[in-house]
Amino acid sequence: MKPLPRKLLAAIASATALLTSLPATAAQHGPAPIAAKLNEAGPYEVSDYSIPNADAEAKGYGGGTVYYPKASSGETFGIVAMMPGFLAFQAVYAKLVQKIASHGFIVASLDSVGRADFPEARAAQLAVGLAHVAQLARGGQVPYASVADPSRRAIMGNSMGGGAALSAMLVDPSLKAAVALQPWHTVKSFPGVKTPTLVVACQTDGIAPNKAHSDAFYASLPGNLPRAEIEVKDTGHLCATFLTSEANLNTMGKSAVAWLKRFLDEDMRYDPMVKGGINQGEFSRFTVEGF
Repeated sequence: MKPLPRKLLAAIASATALLTSLPATAAQHGPAPIAAKLNEAGPYEVSDYSIPNADAEAKGYGGGTVYYPKASSGETFGIVAMMPGFLAFQAVYAKLVQKIASHGFIVASLDSVGRADFPEARAAQLAVGLAHVAQLARGGQVPYASVADPSRRAIMGNSMGGGAALSAMLVDPSLKAAVALQPWHTVKSFPGVKTPTLVVACQTDGIAPNKAHSDAFYASLPGNLPRAEIEVKDTGHLCATFLTSEANLNTMGKSAVAWLKRFLDEDMRYDPMVKGGINQGEFSRFTVEGF
């Protein structure tokens, strides 16, 4: 991974220091988990807020829409930032991120500055985008501020965005969870990652072949890190996008939700889910280690 510019590193470090000074607390949202129910929309109605492009560009990323649960009982939710893949953009993941938000997360669906940006550039943008979304919540001037818990933050990405998530964890080790969907990266080893990481591979991926990407990334993670690599049967690289089937999107959604519930919310009800309880026969591999 190429070194990030000093000014950008300083901005990320400053934002991270502000956010990590807040105490994080475990949270339970919604009913007890049932694998079949995780295929469906969650219990929360979802609203959205568009970050002005000029504000996003000033921070160093390409824009974003924040999807947040409506709650009237004083509930607060962790923040997840999602980075798209090569040539992709927010709308490609709209169904997926809205479903995740409906289960009790604030999900910021980001755009990269350039649609052809490579993972290292996307990693920087993911880090500053997440920090910006959290800082807006702390400032209290955005509609999701009252339901946001900026102390709980996680990242997601697909394809080059998934590779970006792996790199972004090295920039901000205070993250509580990461989900890399069909990740692609020129860097193959991430031994410095300290964030519980889920890698979701697709069995017939010809763009980011698993042996060269997902499998290599997973194998490089520290042995004492909570981590998982799961592989979806008979699906290719686009299995997290709007070009896939509803069934594949359900699988991507429930995989991400279960991992985020367990590690971002620290909701122990989901421990059996992430250790295999979500597997209803659609996975060709299901490896969970480190906890």
